[in-house]
Amino acid sequence: MTNQNKKYVIGICVILLFSFLLLLVPDLIGLQISLQLRLIALVLLCVYVVLSFEMVHRTTIALFGAVVTIAIAIVAGNFQTIDGFEEILGYIDFNTIGLLLGMMVIVAIMSNTGIFQFVGIKAIKASKGNLWKLMLLLCVLTATISMFIDNVTTVLLMVPVTISVFRSIKLSPIPFIIAMVLASNVGGAATLIGDPPNIMIGSAADIDFNAFIIHMGPTVAISFCVSLLLLKYLFRNDLKSNIDDRDGIMKENEGAYLKDIKTLKKSLGVLIGVIVLFAFHGILNLEPSIIALGGAAFLLIITRLPPEQVLHEVDWTTLLFFTGLFIIVGFAQQSGLITLLSNFAINITNGDPWSTFLIVVWLSAFSSAFIDNIPFTATMIPVIESLNDSPSIASTFDSFHISPLWWALSLGANFGGNGTLIGSSAAIIAVGLAEKLHYGITFNRFIKVGFPFMVLTLLAGTVVLIVDTLIRI
Repeated sequence: MTNQNKKYVIGICVILLFSFLLLLVPDLIGLQISLQLRLIALVLLCVYVVLSFEMVHRTTIALFGAVVTIAIAIVAGNFQTIDGFEEILGYIDFNTIGLLLGMMVIVAIMSNTGIFQFVGIKAIKASKGNLWKLMLLLCVLTATISMFIDNVTTVLLMVPVTISVFRSIKLSPIPFIIAMVLASNVGGAATLIGDPPNIMIGSAADIDFNAFIIHMGPTVAISFCVSLLLLKYLFRNDLKSNIDDRDGIMKENEGAYLKDIKTLKKSLGVLIGVIVLFAFHGILNLEPSIIALGGAAFLLIITRLPPEQVLHEVDWTTLLFFTGLFIIVGFAQQSGLITLLSNFAINITNGDPWSTFLIVVWLSAFSSAFIDNIPFTATMIPVIESLNDSPSIASTFDSFHISPLWWALSLGANFGGNGTLIGSSAAIIAVGLAEKLHYGITFNRFIKVGFPFMVLTLLAGTVVLIVDTLIRI
């Protein structure tokens, strides 16, 4: 039996086990859960099993899972086919899809100017050919940029640079791409605009940019230092590789890679404008997707490039994967699955404020590892609002200007996104870009590094956040 056949057999056995547990066990223990909720939970779990065992391409299983969840809702009578299309559209986060599409177009135009190869050679020279210094440089740069630009955009810019670097030195870029994704999620947690969950939390709790960086900045800074040590250990074997023709690369003229200066200047001008508008999108009352799509359209006009040529470079496979996943999670939320899991875990604390704080951090992290942190954060926001109104929690946390539960949700959702390949938008985008350029990153390859990284950085972040919060009393 081949390894691929073994994966199919094991995967099917795991799916059958989950089917038994979800469909029969609740009745045996007297737990009242609707059949629709159980079936949608089973679809969600099956999607993750198929992804884990690489039985089917991730976009294929996401779209198939979406179709199955729609069918379940129709059979259950909770989905009217007449108005169903509008309901499905409501589950898709078009702000995320639009942001990704707009930035992909801008990056596609920039990639033809040679700027990524230019930056790549500069990075190799700055590291003097030392792989650990190169990883350190790329991760620090990625985390810093992610503080001021959302980490999805950061990854869209940095992954092509990384791949250009490693094509020059003839080594696999996969460890460095994974490291940058992890760094982007940690760095993005520091500010209001660094990661989509923070934007959602800031809007719900009326938290401004300065308050976010003051409260989350110290926690992220210390956690990031811990994360660099972890990266050096987790990738210790990959960092031992030797660079072929190191002296030749050090002498290489990076300026020779710049091919179209005119288009490059226009692209950089539009990119800077888009980034500035991102920083002020709340004041301007503009969604990031509108800014990104507007910037992409403007760049297409001023460069006069054929749209079909540019759009051919867009990673439509990843955008469709997001669409399918949003639909599945949307129906899971509509059926009450995510709220049931959240409330079940939080009720364990019996209203104790600091126990609730810890539950929010770790529940958010583990849930965000397996459910994209954007829809999970959307689900948790009303839960946090309800908890803040409860007498036992309010009596303790009313002394704070901003409830610590909001910081707990931010830390858990952002750091938890590092747990698996589908935990954050940045990871999905990075994997899609790498795959498009013929570097495959499997679900298992990512989770072997991402999950222990998530647990250890979250542990450090939790300790620092609690200490920092108590100091502010």
